[in-house]
Amino acid sequence: MSSIKIEFAVQMRKGDEAYAGALRSALDGVGQVEIDTQEGRVIVQTQRPWSEIHDKIEATGRKAVLSGFGGQSAVALINTTGSVVDRTPIQGVVRFTTITAQEPGVVVDGVVDGLTPGLHGFHIHESGDTSAGCSSVGEHYNPRQSPHGSPTSAATERHAGDLGNIRADESGRATFRFVDSVLEVWDIIGRAVVLTDGPDDLGRGGHERSLVDGNSGERIACGIIARSAGILENFKRICACDGVTLWDERNKPLAGKERSQKL
Repeated sequence: MSSIKIEFAVQMRKGDEAYAGALRSALDGVGQVEIDTQEGRVIVQTQRPWSEIHDKIEATGRKAVLSGFGGQSAVALINTTGSVVDRTPIQGVVRFTTITAQEPGVVVDGVVDGLTPGLHGFHIHESGDTSAGCSSVGEHYNPRQSPHGSPTSAATERHAGDLGNIRADESGRATFRFVDSVLEVWDIIGRAVVLTDGPDDLGRGGHERSLVDGNSGERIACGIIARSAGILENFKRICACDGVTLWDERNKPLAGKERSQKL
């Protein structure tokens, strides 16, 4: 699997080389690690999910915030309504990033909480219209007018938005990272990610819905795909429009008037 660069802001004292050494030890084996103790910046080239790297950094006793992801990147904030201002039982983040300029496809990296244990269909839909929640985002993204299929199928034998299934563990968390060779980041910005209550049969179930949506059941969560910051593009602030810093962001709502209130 292709590795990508992930950037974190980490709370550390300027020039704290002792902590930098401890952090390198904590991240041993995850990939190439760069630590800038002057700026509090950590960049990791890795094949691991970003959430795993984040947990390893915070296990050292310091707070960390993801501040950049790969090259050209996009992100979807997922919940049951598709609106980032709502707090719902299902919450998650899915990130998409280009592999290299020469290599087609995207790395898909995400974590979702609040799911029932087991498999859930995972798809990109044609529209980012969440005015009626997840029901208004259209059908699977399918520019080639292909039948529904598996993410390992040829591009002409699957919807571009067919990403198969993700698996939630007994706690209800799904953590995943994989490469999809059909999608491109610039093609999916403005569309929506959708999760379903049942597993996708990948077009092989023999049901009347198998070649439509994998007979994967009701839509239970979704989120609009938006452009996100790449490496070194967003180190000091998350949102320049309201002045919320990285450290405010870690403990604030994703949107809404409470973002501007001091903690």
